Amino acid sequence: MLATLEKHLDLLVANGEAALLTRLSHGIEKEGLRVDTSGHLARSGHPRALGSTLTHPQITTDYAETLLELITTVCDTPEAALDQLADLHRYCYAHLGDEELWAASMPCEIPSEDDIRIAEYGSSNVGRLKHIYRVGLEHRYGKMMQTIAGIHYNFSLPEAFWPTYQRLIAADGETDAFRSAGYFKLIRNFRRYGWLLLYLFGASPVLSRSFMQGRPHQLETLQPDTLYLPYATSLRMSDLGYSNKAQSSLNICFNHLDTYARSLNEAIRTPHPAYEKIGVKVDGHYRQLNTNVLQIENEYYSDVRPKRVTRSGEKPVHALMARGVEYIEVRNTDIDPLKPLGIDLEQAYFLDTFLVTCLLCSNDLVSDDECRRIAANHQRIVTRGREPGLTLACQDGERSVAERGRMILNQVRLTAEVMDSVDGGNRFRRAVDAQYAKLEAPELTPSARVLAAVRESGESYTAWALEQSRAHRRTLMAEPLSAETAARFEEISRQSLAQQAELEAQPSVPFDQFLADYLAQ
Repeated sequence: MLATLEKHLDLLVANGEAALLTRLSHGIEKEGLRVDTSGHLARSGHPRALGSTLTHPQITTDYAETLLELITTVCDTPEAALDQLADLHRYCYAHLGDEELWAASMPCEIPSEDDIRIAEYGSSNVGRLKHIYRVGLEHRYGKMMQTIAGIHYNFSLPEAFWPTYQRLIAADGETDAFRSAGYFKLIRNFRRYGWLLLYLFGASPVLSRSFMQGRPHQLETLQPDTLYLPYATSLRMSDLGYSNKAQSSLNICFNHLDTYARSLNEAIRTPHPAYEKIGVKVDGHYRQLNTNVLQIENEYYSDVRPKRVTRSGEKPVHALMARGVEYIEVRNTDIDPLKPLGIDLEQAYFLDTFLVTCLLCSNDLVSDDECRRIAANHQRIVTRGREPGLTLACQDGERSVAERGRMILNQVRLTAEVMDSVDGGNRFRRAVDAQYAKLEAPELTPSARVLAAVRESGESYTAWALEQSRAHRRTLMAEPLSAETAARFEEISRQSLAQQAELEAQPSVPFDQFLADYLAQ
């Protein structure tokens, strides 16, 4: 890791191209449950004032009807993305009445799965496709999983970076292929070192007992209605969250774009016996899109994904194969219930520096043995990450979390120094330096702080998180949304409703034919 990173950083600096590392593009997608004044799932449908969940580019739902998803546009700086995310919150608050946006990744108390309404997207074929996909998730994993929330951090380097980087390291081939290969190198190293993000920023060590109703578990009791693991960092990212036993047999290969696409396509076309028992269309109603291991690509759960903006009706994997990787989506970020937006500027700057480091270091492929170590380390961190004496499996044997974490942070700091040298500031180094203390003092991690706060409150997880939700609303609404921004969001919402109505009024083929054509791509 170190030798390649230093060499590539030196090349960029010596050739006056280091500024390209700071001209990054960012986007944030944040989910959040709508809850009522008692901290239970809101029973209302998606507020009409927030527009159409099918066509609104920035406010939609994911999985459950009550699971709002707020999406920023592509921004040049983390500050701009976070400012826009704050404005999206303010606009939603103005139209939620007395409902709150849940401030944590793990859901509130849910007495019964019957309380969970699957997200709806209207009567158009594409809207029905989105809904039935989620109905399939219900049948495969249960409705409770569709109330988990997270943050997705989208990241890309400027297009000018790729031909420059290719020239400096004397790599052959077309620049588009080189860009895709570079992003896959980033992904491979992210998978190797991403456990550190779960340790540093995981914030879901505790959950409502109702989440585990009817399922065996080894969680401990904090309060009669609250469960936890004493050293967990992210129960959301453990096998208690979204997990798919059928997927455990998959060998999704992140070494190259073509092998990634081929292995995903195989999963999309391979029937699974348990899902065949569910059926596809039963008594005239769809239960899932198909009986394969994956209904569509998005059902594959991974910490990080290669992404490309799709065209209308285009499948994601086809977009990647046709035009290459455009950006990276980081998916292992918990909502930190101690922060008004669930994420802050320091964390965003660290993510930028970490991702650039993953791009510039080793180009080694991930072997089957290493893949098993990655999975084992992930499980140790999410369930036991702060446990005294915990070690991780490395190629050269077991190493402590602190020792291995410092080794990674030292490399990330080299990147931060180069990125800061561009404008003479210290924003990247400051973000990296703040993380060292968490390795020496695990009680400083968000997961430890959340657990301590719930314990000290003497309340249930639901009661504590509801108060956090109210507090964050007060904080964000203390700075009102500008009239201009409010008017812009209102116009986008109005246009989205009109777009959905127009789409539904257009002649269309029967849904059965539409689905067959979509899946046959």
